[in-house]
Amino acid sequence: MSSYLSLLKTPGVARVIGAQLTARFPFGMLSLAFLIHLERVYDSYGAAGLVLGAMSIGQAIAGPLTSRLMGRWGIRPVVLVTMTVCTISIVLMALLPLAVYGVMLIGFLAGLSMPPIQPAVRTIYPKIVNSRQLTPLFSLDASAQEIIWVLGPVIATFVAIQVSTVAGILLAAVFLVGGGLWFVSLPEVGRVRIPRSKRAIGAVLKKPEVLLSTIVGFMLVAACAAVEAGVVAAFGHGSAESGWVLAIFAVGSLIGGLALGHAPIGPWALAGRMLIVTVGLALAAFDLGFWWLAVTLLLAGVGIAPAFAVLFGIVSASVKFSDTAEAYGWVGTGQLIGAALGSAVAGFLIDHSGPTAAIIVAAGFAALGTLIPALGRRWHPDLRGRDIGPIPDTEPIRTIQVS
Repeated sequence: MSSYLSLLKTPGVARVIGAQLTARFPFGMLSLAFLIHLERVYDSYGAAGLVLGAMSIGQAIAGPLTSRLMGRWGIRPVVLVTMTVCTISIVLMALLPLAVYGVMLIGFLAGLSMPPIQPAVRTIYPKIVNSRQLTPLFSLDASAQEIIWVLGPVIATFVAIQVSTVAGILLAAVFLVGGGLWFVSLPEVGRVRIPRSKRAIGAVLKKPEVLLSTIVGFMLVAACAAVEAGVVAAFGHGSAESGWVLAIFAVGSLIGGLALGHAPIGPWALAGRMLIVTVGLALAAFDLGFWWLAVTLLLAGVGIAPAFAVLFGIVSASVKFSDTAEAYGWVGTGQLIGAALGSAVAGFLIDHSGPTAAIIVAAGFAALGTLIPALGRRWHPDLRGRDIGPIPDTEPIRTIQVS
């Protein structure tokens, strides 16, 4: 813990982490708040899954595009514009009485305009710490973001039940605006200028390391989305137990991130961390009682933040600085497509086979996320003892030969 406290004393680190966590806090609230709200409005988890899927698909499309735009227009303008459009869309989804397809369209727009906070902050980190501090910072960040998933579901569930589902969604919109404005006001954000990439969009996916991170991130988040839907369905939208179970799931991730933050990242690191998630989710499917789910999802959570830290480290060490934001955008796209698929498949199975089926599907996604890096370990860089900062952008320099 002393190393993390020392890291937080580095100028700019604590405020960047705090601002980006606040700006991203709605991500921990919106899925559950919309799931409860839409199930109550349309009396169907399938309908709720479709809307959440549409939102995630919008985010997936926007990920590499808005990330790349930050290299053209700058971080601040892109975050401010997307934040405004996204906030308006979320408020309309909560207030307007529309058919399911209408909410899906607005949800798609909300996802399309979700501020690219995560790619921005992952690009900023190498500029505010040295290369030796970067691995612990990625781990600390992955662990700290679990605050979003600890408090977000609890707050969303509490407000939805005690006040109204609309109030829960509007509260998330307040966090989105407040956190976004705090983030863009930071001096570190103003000082970092992302170079404009000279390569075609999508070319960064030709890097096997980026593709591996994108695919495994897809599997991991699909598993988490399916678990979220299954837990809510298991306890019903009127119970606060679902929020507490999901919070415990996130606490496991927080514990794992802090405990494994300094573990060496070798070729088996990603598969090993995903195996922890797989075992926990497989055990969870045997019983949907509160305490059994709490214990097994706590175990599954231990592998999540460490797996994300490995994904971030792989990308950072494998691409040029000008391509970093887009690379993280594609990794985020993989995760969001996973969230869309996980929510949609889980919602369909819950309606037809019950919540246990959603947990089984989650374990299946996690198992694939374990198998893929195990089979593709030759594309998994060995980062033990290596500088994981992004590769500097270089270009030919004209020289004059004096005879």
